[in-house]
Order: sequence, then structure tokens, then C-alpha cells
Amino acid sequence: MTTQVSSLSEEVQGLTRKLPKATLVKAKEYGFSDCQLASIFKTTEPVIRSLRKFYGVESVFKTVDTCAAEFDAKTPYHYSTYDEENESVRSDRKKVIILGGGPNRIGQGIEFDYCCVQAVFALREAGYETIMVNCNPETVSTDYDIADKLYFESLTFEDTIRIIEHEQPLGVIVSFGGQTPLKLSTRLEEAGVTILGTSSKGIDLAEDRKKFGALLEKLDIPHPDYGTAISFDEALAITKKIGYPVLVRPSYVLGGRAMRIIYNNDSLKEYVDQALFISEKYPLLIDRFLETAVEFDIDAIADSTDCVISGIMQHVEAAGIHSGDSTSILPYRNISREVIDTMKAHTRRLAEHIQVVGLMNVQYAVQNDSVYVIEVNPRASRTVPFVGKATAVPVVKIATRVMLGEKLSDLRKEYDLKDCDELGMKHMAIKEPVFPFSKFLKSGVYLGPEMRSTGEAMSLAEQFPEAFAKAYQAANMQLPLSGAVFISVNDLDKNQRIIAIAKELYRMDFDLVATAGTHRFLTENGIECKKVFKVGEVGRPNIFDILKHGKIDFVINTPRGEKALHDEEAIGAASVQSNVPFVTTIEAAEASVQAMDCIRRQEFGVKSLQEYSAYRAK
Repeated sequence: MTTQVSSLSEEVQGLTRKLPKATLVKAKEYGFSDCQLASIFKTTEPVIRSLRKFYGVESVFKTVDTCAAEFDAKTPYHYSTYDEENESVRSDRKKVIILGGGPNRIGQGIEFDYCCVQAVFALREAGYETIMVNCNPETVSTDYDIADKLYFESLTFEDTIRIIEHEQPLGVIVSFGGQTPLKLSTRLEEAGVTILGTSSKGIDLAEDRKKFGALLEKLDIPHPDYGTAISFDEALAITKKIGYPVLVRPSYVLGGRAMRIIYNNDSLKEYVDQALFISEKYPLLIDRFLETAVEFDIDAIADSTDCVISGIMQHVEAAGIHSGDSTSILPYRNISREVIDTMKAHTRRLAEHIQVVGLMNVQYAVQNDSVYVIEVNPRASRTVPFVGKATAVPVVKIATRVMLGEKLSDLRKEYDLKDCDELGMKHMAIKEPVFPFSKFLKSGVYLGPEMRSTGEAMSLAEQFPEAFAKAYQAANMQLPLSGAVFISVNDLDKNQRIIAIAKELYRMDFDLVATAGTHRFLTENGIECKKVFKVGEVGRPNIFDILKHGKIDFVINTPRGEKALHDEEAIGAASVQSNVPFVTTIEAAEASVQAMDCIRRQEFGVKSLQEYSAYRAK
């Protein structure tokens, strides 16, 4: 025993006196994790793990009989506990472990579940035993009859590595479960685990802001100016350098949590003072906010030598709105060939230098035909199910086969792939978010960097206006066919586009109501409309009053600047309470007006997904 102890590190040796084996066993039986014990004994998780290994204290796996002993269960699932007998029997088949997304926030996580399930199907076709690890029972991937084996375990290093040690898979897939398993990739790879797909080094290159910024500089790819800060003084210095408005967010967040657009020093000070946890490890990220840009999502599949662009989605809403809250259209509309080619070229170069193997997602902002990279995610994104169904290309299946070592160039031939956005889609596909505002009236309705939607709907049609109208209906919103439309646009939007929108509404016999500045602009251009007071102006009735009294049927309001956003919040809340549809960008207004006209002129038909995608079978 003395010889064994002397072989341990000094820190572990010291811990043996504080934490004897019997105490450690009791702590593990009571549910204390290695991480919690490390905090209690003021040490690190690897030290606790080394001590546990030295004592021979390991969890075992118990089986849940999905057939309640009525007959032999073909698809049992397992959970870990500290006991004597291990009931999970390892097979001699070649196997792959897939890490799921863990606990979900409302409105997100289902896309990762879809990817995990599709990966299970692809692995099974390839002859692998599939092992699913997740802790969320409200997913399809954790249905007992999906994977060959299921472990209901937390997605922590301690629990995951124990399953891997027991099952001894050929590799582990971390990129289909979102950010949660992605964070485990480095520690798993350091422990000798084979990560299928993009390596932990490539993941870190895309996730680490400084490393990624250096890569963009090296490749001469434009990006919004940015900086990181751990104090108000540092944040203030960065904003002075790059200029307001800025997008401020904590490190390592999913769903845009706690992101905010800041317009002045006072708001910045308020944000920093309220930030719960800022450190050198978790600094604030501060980006120059491109207020008038149009955003794009690009999904791609890559290997070491090739990259297929599987979808280019154009956001209808303004830049700064979380991609999960934006209406996305596929294929893109009214965008120059040069801009599209630039985004494709950037995507391929980024895939090559990050050494992506499998799926990746790149977000772009386009301002005055200049293309800026916002971020790269070397994993599955929330748009993958949408792209796969819209294009009839099995995106996850192809990515899984690439991660298993097959060449993308060979799969191009098998699936007749060029660029999926260039396959000649004969229809439009629209992803429309669904919001809970009618049930949470005090939560605020203004869309921003933090995700607010709790679901999404997909619509398909031959032409864009019909697809957009269907998307509204699918999201439980009804566009008006008559009545009054309120218009209030910022100075940059007082141009020919809003004139064309107003003229089209006037042609359809809508009455127009506008605030002072917009009223003056429209009347000067020969468009008849009534004037109404803003929310904060002296005089009644204001827009809030007439919305509450049901005298407005549609709202077009394009705020710009902090005060305008505050006014929009009041208008948006009144719109929700009155069940009046509203849009906050010129692009969304144009699309809505086209959809209204489409509803007035034609009856909608119904086609199956297979009929829309039939061209792929040719």
C-alpha cells in the first residue's frame, strides 16, 4: 500500500488523509459528483478522479427493463449508480457513441435531437451499434427503441468518460448535440477518446474569440470590429475604439442569452454592473453592431478536401435579431451573385482552415454589398432540419458518413450533389418562428439578440408570396385583407421602398395611419394618410390608444436607436394584446404586403413534401 501511495501525486497523497475510501464511497452513493467534491475539498476534478481510480471506486450501470419482464427486452436502457453489480453487457460489435443535447430550454434543442436521431439511423445503416447518451426524457433520441443502447446520464466529463471506458467505442460524436457536448471535446480527446468529426482543436479555434479573430485576419476575411473586457473601464475603452452601437454578450452562451444592443455609456455601465459573472476565463464579448445589415445563415458539410454548401438562408428581420427568431427563406431572394459567391468562398476557406469534418454553420452580415463573418459553429445548427426537408437532401446522414471516414467527393456522386442551394429548387421554403407573447404579455415583445421564440413552423409553396402567407398562418397569425395599417419608419427607411409599400396598401383599399415624420414623408410623395401621435408625444389619441380600441389591423414600425426601440416595445405590446400582426423591418413589410395580395387573389393548394422535392429524384 505504501508503494502504491508513493506513486501518486503529492496533491492526491494529501487528499487520501482528508478523504478516506469509505468516506468517498459514501459521498458517491449520496450523489456527490467529482466536481462537487473538488469544490468542497478545494482541489480539482482530475485530482478527485485520480483518487477515486486509486481507491477503485467506480460507478456501475443498472438496466431499466422496457418490457417489465413480460418478455425479453431488445431495447433496454441504463443509468449509473454506485453499487456492486454491473448489468450493462458490452457487445463485441463495432460501436459509436452519440452525445445528445442535455436539458433543453423552451424553444431550442429539438433541432439537436433531430440530428442525433438521424445520425443513429445513418450509423445503423452502416452496420454500427449505436449508443445514445442523454439526460432529457422529452426527446425522440431517448425513446427506448431508437438507439441500440441508451444511457440516461448527465453530459458531464465524469459520467461520459465512464460510459466510454465501459463500452469502448470506435469513436464519439459530439457535434450533433449543440454546445453542451461540444465543450467536452477537449477533455475527452486529452483522455484518449477518438472524436468523430471536427477535432477539439478545430472546435476551439472556432469557439475561442481571439483565435478565431486571428484566423479571420490571416485569411483577410472581413468581420465586425470586436473586443473582450472583464471590467467597465475595459468595455468603455473598446466601445470608444469601435463606436456605438455595440452588441454585448457573455462568453459561452446558447440562444443569445443575456445579449444586448448598447447605444451609450450609461447603458453599458448598467449592463456591466448587472453582469453576474465576468472573469478572464469568461469575459464580455463586445462587437460592433451593423444596424442596417441583412443576415444570412449558411449550412455546409465538409471534409479535409471538400465542402458542400447545403443551404443559404436569408433572414427577413433586421440584423441583431437572434437567428432562431428570424424568418428565414430558402433559397435567397434579391441578392447579387457576387455577394453569394463571396459568402460561399469564405465558407469553404473557413472549413478548410478549421479542418471541419461533418457539419458547420456560418453566420454572415451583408451591409452595402460588403460581407462580414459574424461567427462559425463547427457543429449542427438549428437550421439543419429545415434545410434537409426543404432541399430533400439527407444532410445529417451525409455528414455522419463523412465523420465515419467516407469521402465527400464520393458522396457527391451518390446523392447527385453540387451545391444544394444551386440544385434548382422549384419552390420556396420559409422557416417562421412562433412566439409566446400572447401568453406572457409582460415579458416584452421586441426581438433582439436573445432568443424569444418557443417553436417554429415551415411552409412550402411554388412562389414566395404564397409561402410567406402560409408561414404566417402556420404560426397562428392572420394577415388582414382590409382595414387600417399603421406606418412609422426611421429616417433611413424613408425612401422609395416604403413609398412602394404604402402605394400597394392604398391600391388594396387599406387606410393608412402614420406618425408625424412618416406622415410628412408620405404626403409629400402624394400618398394620403392620417396623422397620429407617438406613444411619448403630448396629445391624444396616440398609436397605443387606437391599437387598444381595435382601429388598426396591421403595424409597420422600423425602430432605430435606443429611444425608438423603447417606443416599439409599447407598440408591440399593444399589438399583441389586440391580436394585431406587426413587423419591424422594411423587408418583412414588403413580404407581408405581397402575402396579403396573394391571399386576396388566389386559393392555396396542398402538396406533400415528397411532391415538392420530386425534382431531386430525377
